Amino acid sequence: MSPSLVFQNVPPRAFWLHEARDFTPWLAENLPLLAESLNMELVFEAREKSVGAFRADLVCRNRQDNSRVVIENQLTKSDHLHLGQVLTYAAGLQAATVIWVAEEFRNEHRATLDWQNEITEERFRFFGVELHTWQDQASRYVEFAIIARPESWTQSEGTRRYLI
Repeated sequence: MSPSLVFQNVPPRAFWLHEARDFTPWLAENLPLLAESLNMELVFEAREKSVGAFRADLVCRNRQDNSRVVIENQLTKSDHLHLGQVLTYAAGLQAATVIWVAEEFRNEHRATLDWQNEITEERFRFFGVELHTWQDQASRYVEFAIIARPESWTQSEGTRRYLI
């Protein structure tokens, strides 16, 4: 096998040094990649949208039902701070869908998203999406792995690795 075809898993911070300055703008510009992974049509509304004294990373609309979607992202393992933020943004913006993107999810945070999907009405959806980043000698790739989702949600076929 040619060395250029050997993929190496690298941390997301190898691609984006700063979450708000680097990754959030990249994700806003590449929203169709995340949307395709979730089998949704997302329409961008705002970046760093004010919610009282706080700012939601990304705000979108779900084209299917015109409901609001809040996306919280982090380039590290899931933590309580981001869990609180995503819930605050969802409530403040009256979002029907929450998408939390992180490098990796702790079992407790994945279980929290699963529990939210169990106890809320079907119109509310909570997603946990792991951000996997890869590179070979010539290219960089990103993959969105859905690790928490509503029971009724249908996933797109297979996991896709996107060239970035």
